[in-house]
Amino acid sequence: MDQYIGPEEVLRKKREYLIPCVYHFYDQPMQLVRGEMQYLYDHTGKRYLDCFAGVSVVNCGHCNPDITKAICDQVTTLQHTCTIYLTQNIVNLAERLSQITPGRLQKSFFCSSGSEANEGAALLASIYTGNHEFISLRQGLHGRTKLGMSLTGLSLWRTDASPVGGISFASNAYCYRCPLGKQYPVCDLACADEIETVIKTATSGKVAAMFAEPIQGNGGMITPPLGYFKRVKQILEAYGILFIVDEVQTGFGRTGKMFAIEHYEVEPDIMTVAKALANGTPVGAFIAKPEIADKYTRPGASTLGGNPVTAAAALATLDVIANNDLPARAAALGAQLKAGLLALQERYPLIGDVRGLGLMLGAELVSADKSPASHELDTILEKLKDRGILVGKNGPNRNVLAFQPPLVITREDVDYLLNQLDDVLAEV
Repeated sequence: MDQYIGPEEVLRKKREYLIPCVYHFYDQPMQLVRGEMQYLYDHTGKRYLDCFAGVSVVNCGHCNPDITKAICDQVTTLQHTCTIYLTQNIVNLAERLSQITPGRLQKSFFCSSGSEANEGAALLASIYTGNHEFISLRQGLHGRTKLGMSLTGLSLWRTDASPVGGISFASNAYCYRCPLGKQYPVCDLACADEIETVIKTATSGKVAAMFAEPIQGNGGMITPPLGYFKRVKQILEAYGILFIVDEVQTGFGRTGKMFAIEHYEVEPDIMTVAKALANGTPVGAFIAKPEIADKYTRPGASTLGGNPVTAAAALATLDVIANNDLPARAAALGAQLKAGLLALQERYPLIGDVRGLGLMLGAELVSADKSPASHELDTILEKLKDRGILVGKNGPNRNVLAFQPPLVITREDVDYLLNQLDDVLAEV
């Protein structure tokens, strides 16, 4: 263990050499040094059950041996060329994505992050429509670039003091705290209908696209009713507006289907992906219908996008997902976890709402007056960490426990998580 400098020295170097926006969880953080499938290990050898997966990234588990082998084999053969030369992995990956993405999505552009993917999707939408305005949802998160921040409906992540103009925000489908003061299903999806009002009153009418996450991860695991996106798509089509689905957090089996939008039976015009596509190797992509993609003809490139190593990692990841039917596994284990969380909700009023699909679940913590219980959540996170369990937090008030574990966890892992959470809630 002597090779590890320990958390105190890591924190010292972090303060001295990293820009302070790079924050971390926990009052007493640990130094993570190793990962193995659903587990992480700190510098003392302590094991943690990872229930956050690097924020929905390592769906196939940490250091999955099949993916690691594919990376090592490729990195010793051909590591980088850029897209100005022909290589095989990038076209095979694009072909594979066209086979598994919903509807007629067919042609891909590869980059290195979800932020870049959303930038590219916005550019493609403007090229295709000739329009330059966008619609986004409150509490959505679409990246850390200037445009991505401007499309983001969470003030926590809108660092830029001068955001891009021409972006209008509509109410999200937050049924627990309905922004319109209504109740589902008697509301008849009024939040979806509000998008038409936004088009008519807050835009010039020349809107290129609307961005939406099927489940708003950072926004607090906001999960719209199943009819929501069909209504949204009907409205957008009536005004000639493209529908861009951001699957950066929700994609690749996480919600019980390969892509979360499949639960809603809606065809995107453009889809963005990243994170779990290569199980931790930096990757991003936007995929479009051919008639939309074919309008982007001026020279374009991404220096590292779709490089041989990343593409090999992504192809191996897709093999692992398919060979182990991880979407079905996420559906079954997600049902187990959700049932357990709902049982805990009956016993602990601190849990105000449980929502999500598959293994992308959130438990919103509230005080007796329904105000956000942010302090209690931080206490719970710290106590779970001390017990060897890592859970996330999100939402505009940081009061939503986020459960996004690797999809390779077991039923026993879920029971262990629920039992430990039960004990911690009793303490709090």
